Amino acid sequence: MKPAQIPEPRSGCPIATTLDLVGDRWSLVIVRDMLNGKSRYGEFLDSPEGVTTSVLADRLARLEAAGLVAKRAYQTNPVRHEYRLTEMGEGLLPVLQEICRWANRRLPETWRAPEAFMQRRVAQP
Repeated sequence: MKPAQIPEPRSGCPIATTLDLVGDRWSLVIVRDMLNGKSRYGEFLDSPEGVTTSVLADRLARLEAAGLVAKRAYQTNPVRHEYRLTEMGEGLLPVLQEICRWANRRLPETWRAPEAFMQRRVAQP
């Protein structure tokens, strides 16, 4: 598998640049799962959205290349990794909380995010 590349920004627009990193169908769902305590490959596959193994592997590599996720081996034979958000990745928490608030107000069929998630704060450095 070739190493994931950070996409070249389309412009200096902060929205476009951010979407170049996490604007696909799966990246923010994976970040959401990490914010909710998931860290291992199988845990991500168990999410209700049904990401495929090939897409999951690609998105984890891209998130790692972008500096949002750090990978660490927790087992050596066979090698298995766990994934954690970096400080940069954790910084997406308020963005995801606001997306939840917007969806819950505007899209009545959406689930309510757990209160613990909505009350959580980004750790200050």
